[in-house]
Amino acid sequence: MVNAALTGGIATGKSYCLSRFLALGAAVIDADRLARDAVAPGTSGFTRVVDRFGASVLAPDGTLNRQALGRIVFADAGARAALEAIIHPYVYEHITQWLAALPSATLVAIADIPLLFETGRRYNFDRVIVCACDPAVQLQRLMARNGLSEADARARISAQMPIEKKVALADFVIRTDGSFSDTDRAVDEVFAHLLRTRGQT
Repeated sequence: MVNAALTGGIATGKSYCLSRFLALGAAVIDADRLARDAVAPGTSGFTRVVDRFGASVLAPDGTLNRQALGRIVFADAGARAALEAIIHPYVYEHITQWLAALPSATLVAIADIPLLFETGRRYNFDRVIVCACDPAVQLQRLMARNGLSEADARARISAQMPIEKKVALADFVIRTDGSFSDTDRAVDEVFAHLLRTRGQT
């Protein structure tokens, strides 16, 4: 089996590419989903978040108000680091367990990890795939997807490593500026290459 990390900037098309890899037959896991699980009501992560950030980050139904929490952590690097210290150990522990539990017949495993480089985990994986698009496209996607102001969207983008630096560190780059069919072809090519390079890591 070859295991790869799929990363990139926020709103650069990672989720779309992950779904395409899944359709091609790869085993996949999404770190964003694990991050939500890490702070679900009833978990120790949830308790730690509320203890750290207070009741202002709670929604009326008792779950986390992600927009309120986002406004705090993307405006304060210390607050963001505190949240990441709660979430990241859980995420990586579960990715490690997932990889270990995959069937022996699995050919390709891909973990979507937005903050792969920022958390220093690049060398946990055989290959790294970066999804990238023009920064202006990224900004517009993020504003449209999350209903953010331009200032808030820029703050979220700037909280991550610049996409050009991630591209420079990648084994494969998938550009998502074009059509869906263009992206599909790029994903297909990377998947074919991963299949060919099994055992050569």
